[in-house]
Amino acid sequence: MKYMELIAPCHFGLESVLKKEILDLGYDISKVEDGRVSFLGDAEAICRANIFLRTAERILLKVGEFKAVTFDELFEKTKVLPWEDYIPADGKFWVTKAASVKSKLFSPSDIQSIMKKAMVERLKSQYHKEWFREEGASYPVRVFLMKDIVTIGIDTSGVSLHKRGYRQMTAKAPITETLAAALILLTPWRKDRILVDPFCGSGTFPIEAAMIAANIAPGMNRSFTAEEWTNLIPRKLWYETVEEAQELIEDDIKVDIQGYDIDADVIKAARQNAEDAGIAHLIHFQQRQVSELRHPKKYGFIITNPPYGERLEEKKDLPKLYTEFGESYRKLDSWSAYMITSYEDAERYFGKKADKNRKIYNGMIKTYFYQFMGPKPPRRK
Repeated sequence: MKYMELIAPCHFGLESVLKKEILDLGYDISKVEDGRVSFLGDAEAICRANIFLRTAERILLKVGEFKAVTFDELFEKTKVLPWEDYIPADGKFWVTKAASVKSKLFSPSDIQSIMKKAMVERLKSQYHKEWFREEGASYPVRVFLMKDIVTIGIDTSGVSLHKRGYRQMTAKAPITETLAAALILLTPWRKDRILVDPFCGSGTFPIEAAMIAANIAPGMNRSFTAEEWTNLIPRKLWYETVEEAQELIEDDIKVDIQGYDIDADVIKAARQNAEDAGIAHLIHFQQRQVSELRHPKKYGFIITNPPYGERLEEKKDLPKLYTEFGESYRKLDSWSAYMITSYEDAERYFGKKADKNRKIYNGMIKTYFYQFMGPKPPRRK
């Protein structure tokens, strides 16, 4: 298998961050759509994308794309795709997910079963077999219909890429690792600048920031479905990619990254997560409420996910919380603050209008990423 198209889904509103990451890895972008970026690469690109990309949700190997408005059309057009190029005779294959937006075909279960039948028919004719035992490696297929255009890919990642392997302990309403990384990369924060998260929860923002600072690839300590695809990807490519990632780590750097939370148990969980991520020495966690947010240095960054008040009983506490947050922020000298929240009155109680604000979907929740820009530090001579 030489060059192919790979699809990387991401959070809606953060496609530009993922696009930059893919370009930085050295691959050409073929298409940018809402919630996904497609690019061209070889077998090694599958390994490198899974291990190095911080903001992609998974990596799909694109098998085909076509228009279908009837189930007959879906069956026939799925059947002509070269499934034998990807799935060996003993491969285990199924349509794990079907999503449909503004399309005539919208029943996920019907789409899944019809496509599976079409794949079986194709492989029967190619392998001259009537029955597939499906005892080998897994080839889970994902399909997405948008305005009757069917896009089909085989999932190379397996468990979503936001599962880095370090977050065993979670707080209430945690932000995903991929979203946290994307939001950090969206800011001008660099490792020589202070970073504080005053509502750190299970530590996702500080941990992702420390991994970015130390150049630790997010997928180094987990496995991927495509590792079993020895028909497509030689095992040694996975070993070589992990080796490449290990050589790039700089965990002896000096950084000032801090995480605070009012809950002692949550801080304990955050410390454990940082330990599991191998960057506990780069972060200072402390039990502290937002009204006690202080720092003597200038030009620092706050990047945080304050409580939204998703439950009704918590809503009443939000005006006080956001007011205290705003008051603490104004006492800091020349700092920038970035917060993601779905709380409609965030700016009002924070006491300042954001310089920029970006709509981002956190799962099904519509949130806003408010950006309060402090002055740039003077250039070093």
